[in-house]
Amino acid sequence: MFAIGEFSKICQVSVKTLHHYDRIGLLKPAKVDDFTGYRYYGEHQIDIMLLIQRLKRYGFPLDEIRKLLDGTDERTFYVKLLKQKKQLELKMQETSSVIHEMSAHLSNMERTGDIMAYQKDYEISVREVPERAALAYRTKMGVEEFGKYYGILYERVPKEKVTPNGITGAIYYDKEFNRECSDIELFVGIREKEKADKRMERALCAVTVHKGAYSSLPDAYGALTSWIRENGYECVGAPYDIYVKTGFDSIPVEDWETEVYFPVKKAETE
Repeated sequence: MFAIGEFSKICQVSVKTLHHYDRIGLLKPAKVDDFTGYRYYGEHQIDIMLLIQRLKRYGFPLDEIRKLLDGTDERTFYVKLLKQKKQLELKMQETSSVIHEMSAHLSNMERTGDIMAYQKDYEISVREVPERAALAYRTKMGVEEFGKYYGILYERVPKEKVTPNGITGAIYYDKEFNRECSDIELFVGIREKEKADKRMERALCAVTVHKGAYSSLPDAYGALTSWIRENGYECVGAPYDIYVKTGFDSIPVEDWETEVYFPVKKAETE
């Protein structure tokens, strides 16, 4: 048996932390002296403590670690670790993207002396967008669920014997954007117009191309909104994105390309 100080030194964890783990039921001492209140830990608890520290490094909260250690079978444990690994990889990708974005921002500032210069890098044009036929799925969804609902759409392709034309996108209907839950319609363009359940009519649109992560798409939306107002147009429909180059093309996130469309018309003058 090890006194709490010895156990603390062996496992490289503070006594204060051990007291906290005892209080929350994560790791209780093997023995508590009835007279002195001193805590003692068994040799077998060293491995448990080291596993707890490892799971903390993996990003698991203490409450979930307690549940994992409370009789979780090895298969469930493995699945949990695998899921957490994927989440960490996604965070690493997002962090890499943010660093690249910051580097570009710094370069812009060094070149122009303007903290908002990146907003002026968007090339915006107004053009007639042709009619598009598509399979579509509209519901309240979060952006993290796109993969799930695109999966539903692509499952329909062989069943309905249609041919994708390479166009995939998302239409945003809500006036206010909520990343976790918004009225969004995903679509997959197809060649067979007669089998489409979504017909996007020919329309005049202000268009720009956003390069980089989806997290910085608001920059393109802001640039388009300002340009539309400054050039005598007004929005007349829901904006939408078309994903031209994505992670599925095995390219770095800074090379992703998203076309952003705002349906517009010339503003009426008094």
